[in-house]
Amino acid sequence: MLTAVLSDFAALDGVTVQTMLAEDHPPLPFPSHRTNPANEERVFRELAAWADASLVIAPEFDDLLYDRCRWVEESGGRLLGPDSQGVGLAGDKRELSRILHLWGVPMPKSIPLGLVRTGEQSVEFPAVCKPRHGAGSQSIFLLQDRDELMALAASLPASDFIVQPFVAGVPASVAFLLGEIRWTDKPGAPATGHPVAGAWGLCLPAAAQRLSQDGRFRYLGGSAPLAPSLARRAQKIASSAAELLSGILKGYVGVDIVLGDAPDGSADWVIEINPRLTTSYVGLRALARVNLAGVLLGVVQGRALPKLGWQEGTVAWSADGTVTASF
Repeated sequence: MLTAVLSDFAALDGVTVQTMLAEDHPPLPFPSHRTNPANEERVFRELAAWADASLVIAPEFDDLLYDRCRWVEESGGRLLGPDSQGVGLAGDKRELSRILHLWGVPMPKSIPLGLVRTGEQSVEFPAVCKPRHGAGSQSIFLLQDRDELMALAASLPASDFIVQPFVAGVPASVAFLLGEIRWTDKPGAPATGHPVAGAWGLCLPAAAQRLSQDGRFRYLGGSAPLAPSLARRAQKIASSAAELLSGILKGYVGVDIVLGDAPDGSADWVIEINPRLTTSYVGLRALARVNLAGVLLGVVQGRALPKLGWQEGTVAWSADGTVTASF
């Protein structure tokens, strides 16, 4: 994913890219600054102050994404993604669930593990236990009954985990480029998998997700585009969350969803919002007929954009970023 986005930005006229790599990371064909835990923050802040814009790619857990967005802000830099406030909101699954519920967006209710363990609040089973602040399907557990929950809870910090009712269906995701958008012509129709545009952002083609079937929901990869009937539903429910938060989030944002068995979409759910570049980027960039990083840059800057085009065919990718296209 890092190599892909660096290649795309480097291909843009007038754009120079630099990145940071751990000392033991394999070399990349781009200007790179080697860092370690002792000097990472200093180097990061120096680069953020030097650059016209910074794209932060990091997971939400342990405040890794939040802190680095804050470093950019404090260094006087400009973010190409959500700011620290937006990351803090979207990364807190309990608070996000509460806000989306208030606005009528269907998302499984998030209950603190401690309250479920003590019996102060109940949850329907099967249920999913996950970190309140997490990313990458880390430490997620499918629980069939209260006995399983109690056995698991004994080994987890209750304040850091939430419990949600499990919702069945097709796991999918929709990526958005959020920001002020002006079009040079009319956008395409969502029924064909083309982007939907409004003053609040751009909706990219919906993608299927492949998750492990061992009760841990590990992300294995994805494919795009979805069949038109599923794509319409996916874009509709994901857009309801993205548009609501468009004043807070900007740049590349991923919305994870589950499409239930009701053809009218009444059993569809928003699961999470990822305030950062996600693995789906490697597939969507292959599907796009234009440089997707250039579109991202234009969206954030509020520039006029041409109508986007997409390859006729499908693309699939694995969790490590390997892409297979059938065009």
